Amino acid sequence: MDHVMVDKFFKLFGQTPKTDITPMTIQDNGNSSVATVPTLYDLVKKNKLGDFKLKKGANIIFASVGAGMNINCVLYREK
Repeated sequence: MDHVMVDKFFKLFGQTPKTDITPMTIQDNGNSSVATVPTLYDLVKKNKLGDFKLKKGANIIFASVGAGMNINCVLYREK
């Protein structure tokens, strides 16, 4: 489902999604709902998710969905 959301977001803006754009942590950390967004950011900043890096000036969308229909989204520009 996560990759489907990313694909739809890119198509909304007339762009083609890249295959390596979205790091996922659910397979290792489970669905931690609200904590997913800051945990993912921390793992990327510490280079613990392979080649994923945050480039200066990049617009970043963090999103998570949890039990009880908690939906979290953060739009961020890396400085």
